[in-house]
Amino acid sequence: MSDMKAALEKAFEATNRRQLALKLGITAQAISQWDRAPVQHVLKIESVTGVPRHELRPDIYPPTEVEQR
Repeated sequence: MSDMKAALEKAFEATNRRQLALKLGITAQAISQWDRAPVQHVLKIESVTGVPRHELRPDIYPPTEVEQR
């Protein structure tokens, strides 16, 4: 499993897919098809679940020096 997929699963553990979908304004079915968090939803997923953006999408939000330690 990729790191981004693992981070997404961590987000799903923090809140269920249905609740997350409601907060994002999309369907739970759409979320079930994700292999990684879509760029347009990363910040909201972070705020709802507490999973950091650099874990959800390190390709877009690389960890800072402090986070790398």
